[in-house]
Amino acid sequence: MRSQILVFLDKGIQFEFNVEDAPPMAHDVARAWLDAQFTELDCEPIRASGKVLTADKVLRITQAAGEALFLNEKWAADYVRAVHAALARPMIRVDVPTMAVTY
Repeated sequence: MRSQILVFLDKGIQFEFNVEDAPPMAHDVARAWLDAQFTELDCEPIRASGKVLTADKVLRITQAAGEALFLNEKWAADYVRAVHAALARPMIRVDVPTMAVTY
């Protein structure tokens, strides 16, 4: 089965990444990378309780990154590896306009 991450941003901007093109990342390293990006990009929790689920973290990082970071090849490659390892699904769709992550 083919593994992909589809990213949909505002204004119809979208990116498609094939996971096989990137070397795998360990689950704990992926979570640490996502945590660091969440902090570095000054992301806010989605839920009023302040609880941050991994999918919510991915969504907020994707939203904060915008087109500029996805055009940075190194950052985009790290994002793909981290999201794939953290969510452990073959097909992941991160849709910022609808604020949804689906598998």
